[in-house]
Amino acid sequence: MVVDILTPEKKLFSGDATAVQLPGINGSFQVLNNHAALVSALKQGVVKVDAGKDSRSFTITGGFCEVIENRVTILVEGVVA
Repeated sequence: MVVDILTPEKKLFSGDATAVQLPGINGSFQVLNNHAALVSALKQGVVKVDAGKDSRSFTITGGFCEVIENRVTILVEGVVA
């Protein structure tokens, strides 16, 4: 699946991944390939992108995610350095 993580200022990540872990407002959840369509609000926490050798983690301050047709778009308010 294709994952895009965007802030108002820049694109943090764009690439293929096998899994994404997200801090939903009602608890953490994971998105895998061929996941059902979904829109969710995100709270402060860690977004983990499993992209093989390019696996990454981002600590976010909150935001939203959309999953549709093997594309995950994550819009974050900000990233904690």
